[in-house]
Amino acid sequence: MSFDEEWASARTTATANVSMRLNQAPGGPAGGSASDYKVKSPELRAIGNEAQELFHWFERDAFHAGAQTGSASDSLTADGFQTGSALWTAWDTWRGQCETLLSACAHIHNHLEATIRSDSNLEEVLISNFSMADIDKNFK
Repeated sequence: MSFDEEWASARTTATANVSMRLNQAPGGPAGGSASDYKVKSPELRAIGNEAQELFHWFERDAFHAGAQTGSASDSLTADGFQTGSALWTAWDTWRGQCETLLSACAHIHNHLEATIRSDSNLEEVLISNFSMADIDKNFK
């Protein structure tokens, strides 16, 4: 069997087995029990706090060599060494990667904080609605 034939067979098999699988995971609603996704607010808060702590630590420590690297790069370049521009390129790449990591940490922290607030607000609404339903039931 050629590669193309084998590939076509694999694609056909994969396509034949694809179907919508939402709510069909073991333990999910199709199985008659609650979802297996359970994360409590304290767990989310702890992860968010770790992301924030990493952000502050990394923000402090990642850029301390920037000024010295720039001076060294300029000095090497002025002396005719090609390593000056290579050093600057390495620093610029490092700086870009650090900024990406800092942005990701901030995003994680902010998203989890928003999730906690949203979950808390939803919980209050549900409690209020259930309480009102009990009151209404008793007055009918």
